[in-house]
Amino acid sequence: MDTDELLIRYAAGNRDFLRVHLRQSNLSEFALAGINLSRSDLTGANLSGASLRGANLSEALIMEATLWRANLTEATLIWANFSKASLIRANLTQVDLHKAVLTRADLRLANLRYADLSYTNLEGADLRYADLTGVNLAGANLSQANLTGANLSQADLYNANFAKAILSRTDLRDADLSNINLDGVDLRDAQIEDAYLQPLVHSR
Repeated sequence: MDTDELLIRYAAGNRDFLRVHLRQSNLSEFALAGINLSRSDLTGANLSGASLRGANLSEALIMEATLWRANLTEATLIWANFSKASLIRANLTQVDLHKAVLTRADLRLANLRYADLSYTNLEGADLRYADLTGVNLAGANLSQANLTGANLSQADLYNANFAKAILSRTDLRDADLSNINLDGVDLRDAQIEDAYLQPLVHSR
């Protein structure tokens, strides 16, 4: 299926597009709210400015895709692979990214308020100045991630791995930092008022 066929079917009321192949496709600026693209291949696709509010992209391949300023509010993204994708300024409010892969993804200035990122792999991700207020990052892997200036207030970080991550100037107020790995973490100028800090786990 090519992009034109998908758009025609979507305009006709079809929302189910499971396992479609849209590698390198251009879907920028299109309104595709509620679309079901689960298990589809969107590797290298351009989704900049697209509206995917409430979409289902479970287990989709979205590696190296461009989603600059895309709206994914309340989307279901469990087990999706966003490795090396660009999500700068994307709206990911209340999305479900449980066990998703975002290794080395660019999430600068992204809005992830109250998203479920539990057990997500964010190794080496760029989250500078992202809004992660109230997110669930329990069990997530954030090793070597850059969270400079990010807002993690009220976040659940239980058992998360922050080994060698950068948390400089990060807002961690009221966050649950229990049982996390802070080995080699840069916490300079981080705000940790009222955060739950014990017990901490440091790898050897």
